[in-house]
Amino acid sequence: MATTSAPALTATPFAITQSCCSDASCVAVCPVNCIHPTPDEPDFGTTDMLYIDPRSCIGCGACADACPVDAIFPTDVLLAGPQAAYVDLNREHFAADAVGLEADDEPDATDPRWSEPVFPPALSAEAAGLRVAVVGTGPAASYTASALLTTSARVTMVDRLPTPGGLIRWGVAPDHQSTKAIARRFATVHRNPRLQMLLGVEVGRDLSHQDLLAQHDAVVYAVGARADRTLGVEGEELPGSLSARTFVGWYNAHPEIAADTIDLGPATQGRAVIIGNGNVALDAARILLSDADDLVGTEIAEHALDDLRSGSVREVVVVARRGPDDAAYSLSELRPLLARDDLDVVVDGDSDLAAAIAAAPRGSKAAALQGVPVSPVGWSAPVSWRRRLVLRFDSAVDRIEGTSHVEAVVLDGTHVPTGLVLRSVGYRSEPVPGLPFDESTHTVPHASGRVVDPATGEPVPATYVVGWIKRGPRGGIGSNRADAAETVGSLVDDANAGRLTTGRGSDRALRSRLRSSRRRTAQL
Repeated sequence: MATTSAPALTATPFAITQSCCSDASCVAVCPVNCIHPTPDEPDFGTTDMLYIDPRSCIGCGACADACPVDAIFPTDVLLAGPQAAYVDLNREHFAADAVGLEADDEPDATDPRWSEPVFPPALSAEAAGLRVAVVGTGPAASYTASALLTTSARVTMVDRLPTPGGLIRWGVAPDHQSTKAIARRFATVHRNPRLQMLLGVEVGRDLSHQDLLAQHDAVVYAVGARADRTLGVEGEELPGSLSARTFVGWYNAHPEIAADTIDLGPATQGRAVIIGNGNVALDAARILLSDADDLVGTEIAEHALDDLRSGSVREVVVVARRGPDDAAYSLSELRPLLARDDLDVVVDGDSDLAAAIAAAPRGSKAAALQGVPVSPVGWSAPVSWRRRLVLRFDSAVDRIEGTSHVEAVVLDGTHVPTGLVLRSVGYRSEPVPGLPFDESTHTVPHASGRVVDPATGEPVPATYVVGWIKRGPRGGIGSNRADAAETVGSLVDDANAGRLTTGRGSDRALRSRLRSSRRRTAQL
C-alpha cells in the first residue's frame, strides 16, 4: 500500500518585543535554549529585555505560551506590523556570535549551552506548617508568595493600600496593556487557598514588626521604593514641579494622589519638561503626547483622560545629564516613539552632536537616533500645534524659575519656558519600622535576603527582604523573580536547619491583634 509523507513544516522564528518583563519564564520552556541572557549568565538583568536567537529558534511557540506579558510573536507577524523593528533588535543582539558565519550557515546544534538544572527549594517534614508574612503585594511580593506556596507554606500578604498590585497596578503606564497582563498570573497566586490578604493595613501604624512575628514564623518585606530623589536646585518646590512618580500615580488613579494634582491647562505654556531620560520619563512623555482617544479603554484614570483631552501640552522636552549613548531609557521604549507619524521627534544639539550620532555604531542607543533631526531649538518661538518630543542631552538644570508657579527651567543658562516640570531622577526606599537601614544606599542591609544587623553582622531573626528595598531601585518587573528565588531559598534553608519556628500563631489571632491596634489608635 502506497504511503504519502506529510508535507514538511516551515518553522518561523519568534522574536521578543517591547513589553518583555525579563522574568525568564520563556527561558525555562525553550527546548533549544535559544533565549538569552539566561538567569545563570552574567549579563542577565543588565539588558533591556531578553532576546531570541533566530539562528537556533525552531518556531515551536512554547515561549509565547509561557510569556506572562504577551511579548513574543512570530517574526513574520511582526514584520507585517508596527513592531517590525524588534525582529532586528533580536537579531542584532546575537551579531557578535554571528561574526564569520555565512548567511546559510547553521548554528552549532551540538553546543546548546545548557546549565545545570536548578530545582525550587522544598521544606523538610520537620519544617512543614511554616507561616510567612509578606509585606507588600507588588511584583517582588507576588513572586515571593508564589515561590513560598510551592513549598507548602501558608502566606499572609499585607499592604497599606486598599487594592493589591504595587508597581503593576500603580506604576505601569495604562497603554502598556501587555505589561499589565502579568497581573493575571499574580491574581492566580493571590487566590491560592493557603494565602490570605490584609489590605489597607500599614506595618508600623496598624501592626508592628513584632506583631507579625508573633503570628508568623518569618516576615519578608517587599515594600519597594516609595520616595523620590530630588534635584537639589532652586525652585524645585514650586507648584508645577512634581516627581514623575506623582504624575504616574495621577494617571493611574493612585488613591493617595488627588485628581487635581496635575494641571495641564494654559499654565503649562504648551510645554512640559521632564528631567531624566529613563523609561519612566519616556512613559510620562508618551502619555502627555498621546491622543486621549487612543487611551480610551485602557486603565487610565477618568480625570487624567479628561485633562489630557482638554489640556494644552503639545511639546515635551526630555533632559538628560549624559550623552545619547548613555541614555537611561531602553531602545524598546524609544523605538515606538520614533515610529509615530503623528509626532515629531527632534534632538536639541549642535553639529558636533549630530556628527557623533551619525558615527555611532550599529545597535547602540545613539545609532537609534540616526535619521532624527539634530539642531538647536529656538525656545522663544511659540509651541506648535503639532505634537513634538525634544531630546536634550549633556544638560544640567541650573534652577527652576517662577513666582507662585513654575514659569521656566534654566538648562545650562538657557531659559526654557514651561509651567510643568516632572523630575524623573530615580526613586529611593524609606526606613522600615523595626529594621536596620542603610542611609547611604537606602536599602535594608542583608545577606542573600536575610536582614543583617550592621552592628554585629548577625542575621536579624526570621526577617527577610526582597525587591527594591533589598537591592535598590533597579531592574524591571521580571528581575524580582530571581531576587525572590534567592530570598525564599535563604528562608527555606533557615526553616530546614531549625532556625525558624514552624506553625506559630493563627489567622484569627492576627486579625484580633489588628482590631485591637485599630481601636487603640482611634482612642488616641
